[in-house]
Amino acid sequence: MTSLDTPLDPDKTAAEGSAPVPRRSRAPLSQVRVNGQPAFVLHSYPYKETSLIVDLFTRDHGRIAVVAKGAKRPLSKLRGVLQTFQPLSVSWSGKSELRTLIDAEWVGGMLPIERTALLCGFYLNELLVKLLARDDPHRALFDHYISTLNELAHGEPAQIALRKFERALLKETGVAADLKRSTTTRETVDAALDYVVDPERGAREARVSDVWPVVSGKTLLDMEREDYADPATQAQSKQLMRFLLAHHLGGVPLNTRQILIDLMQL
Repeated sequence: MTSLDTPLDPDKTAAEGSAPVPRRSRAPLSQVRVNGQPAFVLHSYPYKETSLIVDLFTRDHGRIAVVAKGAKRPLSKLRGVLQTFQPLSVSWSGKSELRTLIDAEWVGGMLPIERTALLCGFYLNELLVKLLARDDPHRALFDHYISTLNELAHGEPAQIALRKFERALLKETGVAADLKRSTTTRETVDAALDYVVDPERGAREARVSDVWPVVSGKTLLDMEREDYADPATQAQSKQLMRFLLAHHLGGVPLNTRQILIDLMQL
C-alpha cells in the first residue's frame, strides 16, 4: 500500500480560486491487509493461553511477525498448518511490528526434509531470524531459500547447499565481502596464492601474523562461481563462512550451527 501525498491546505487552495482538495484520512492500521502472500514459518512461540507469535519469511514483505490467535486450540485450522518448511499462502492485517494473522493455507509442491536435512533447515531459519531485519523484502533470497530446501529434500550434499545459501544471505543483506579481487593490489585474486578475508573490506594477501582463516585464491574463485566440487574448497569455505557469519552476528552464537558441527562437521 503506497503512502499518500501530503494533503493540500483547503483554505489555501480556496483562496487561490481552485476547489478545496478533500483530506483523505489514513485507514486504521487494523484495516491494512495483505492477502495470499507466499511465506514460510521460521519460528513460533506461545502467546497467552491459546495463541502463537509466528515469525514468517514472506516473498514480498520480508521477515514479519504475526499473532496467530487461537492457533493452539485443538480444533483451530491453523494448528496443523503453521509448520516449518511448508510453503504457505498467508493473509494478515495491521501495520505495526506485530500483525494479526487472518488466514494460512498449505500450498504444497515440495518434498519434506528429513533427518539431518531437517536440522540443516533449522539452521537456515536461525540465520534468517538473526541476520534479516524485519520488513526488509528479499525476493531473490526467498527464491534461494526455496531452492535450498529442495536441494536438501532431494539429498544434495548439505555442505554445498549451506555454503551457497550463506553466501547468498550475506550478498542480499549487503555485507558480503568481495572474494574475487584483492583489496591491496586491486587485481583478481591469484588461485595459487593464500588470502584472508576482511569482513568489512574483502580479500587480501595472507601475512604470517594473520589470525583470520587463511584460504587459497582458488577457494575464493570457486566460491564466487558456486563451484564446491573440490574437497579443499569445501573445507576452506566452511571455515571462512563460519568466521564471516560470526563477525556479522556480533558474536551471537548459532545454536543449530553448533549441533551441526557436532553431528556432521558442517
